Amino acid sequence: MLTILNQAIDGLSTLVFTQITLFGISIELVVLWLAVPMVFFTAYLGFVNVRHLGTGFTIVRGRLGQKDEPGQMSQFSALTTALSATVGLGNIAGVAIAITTGGPGAVFWMFVIGWFAMTLKCAEVTLGLKYREVDADGEVRGGPMYSMKNGLKGRGWAKTGLVMGGVYAVCALLGAIPLIQVNQSYVAVADVFGFAQTDGNAWIYGGVMAALVGLVVIGGVGWLSRVTSLVVPAMGAIYLIGVLAILVLGFERIPGALALIVSDAFTGQAVAGGAVGVFVIGMRRAVYSSEAGIGSAVMAHAQARTKEPASEGLVALIEPFIDTVVICSLGALAMVVAGTYTGDLEGIEVTVAAFATVAPWLVYLLAAAVFLFGYSTLCAWGFYGQQAWAYLFGHGAAARRIYKAIYIIGLPVGAVLDLGQVVKLVDSAFLLMALPNILALYLFAPEIRHEITGYLARRKELTA
Repeated sequence: MLTILNQAIDGLSTLVFTQITLFGISIELVVLWLAVPMVFFTAYLGFVNVRHLGTGFTIVRGRLGQKDEPGQMSQFSALTTALSATVGLGNIAGVAIAITTGGPGAVFWMFVIGWFAMTLKCAEVTLGLKYREVDADGEVRGGPMYSMKNGLKGRGWAKTGLVMGGVYAVCALLGAIPLIQVNQSYVAVADVFGFAQTDGNAWIYGGVMAALVGLVVIGGVGWLSRVTSLVVPAMGAIYLIGVLAILVLGFERIPGALALIVSDAFTGQAVAGGAVGVFVIGMRRAVYSSEAGIGSAVMAHAQARTKEPASEGLVALIEPFIDTVVICSLGALAMVVAGTYTGDLEGIEVTVAAFATVAPWLVYLLAAAVFLFGYSTLCAWGFYGQQAWAYLFGHGAAARRIYKAIYIIGLPVGAVLDLGQVVKLVDSAFLLMALPNILALYLFAPEIRHEITGYLARRKELTA
């Protein structure tokens, strides 16, 4: 039975990560599936990522919001909840992987693709807010599954919408399996603190993480909004303090590092297959980092208090901006300045070494950031998984308790298991979420543009 399951997982992984050759470089089709709509919607929506990023910051500060509007959390809390899922260990280890495999030039393309990812996130969140459900008690149900269900129902394709929504929910439920995040954070913290990665220590770490995450998951959306509003700014600040310390001490090397990043983006060496290879690696990491097109963040943004779908769409512009354009870019620049990417180190080891160039104690600051990144991601994905579970099995109290118990009990296991096949399963399910989500965005593209242009026109009248 286990052999059959492993074969099925291997087959699914092979299908999802099918590659094509582009100018002699292999690239996964799913990355292109996500990258193409980033460019399309940026042009189709009139470059809102550039023209209205400032508007998003104005909205999130609450200047135009009304407390009596539908939703269960402020637009700021919805943003931090979404950020808690996307700003994770990928920002620390993923950037290092991009540099070590693609060279410093990969950072340039991550930065560029990050801007396009902003528009795609705006589009999917706008659609999600338009088709979310709000019951008589004010409880909000939202996410791509509801966009497909309610949007296609309005076009007379009710059964198609239910099926597409169900497919998305199943993939989201698998993508929310908490084993990977707790395992990665445990390995990173153990590496920084230097304690042995024994089963006993793993169970202790997993148990502590389960208890802390359980408080938020059991507490519901109210606890989630309060915790993420505190944790996300804190973890970002802690990480950026270390990054800025590296940049300040290596200030004289910054111009050379920037020049290297730009020049290498167009003249990449053989390790990445030339300039095209550098672009592909940068695009791949930016796509994975921002999660734009995956649709997961829509479940958080759908909780925002607003009657204007496009207003939250514009707030969502901030998410990839902070995640990919700012945090990933600054972290990558720090690693290039520190020069730790040129040795035999891999993944988070490159980041740890970069922090250690400033002071040995700074790696403990990194460990704190790693723990908070893992913790916030687990809290957010616990909420996302609950939304997918409820879509499939109902919104009753018993169904919720069952899911919460399964999620929390599974956390300690993640610190102990060998996750080879689980990683394949979760990664495959995670990226499969993009297939129905992107298709829905194309189908509803005119509605998305109408919502955004209409809101901007109304806003202009209000602020005139």
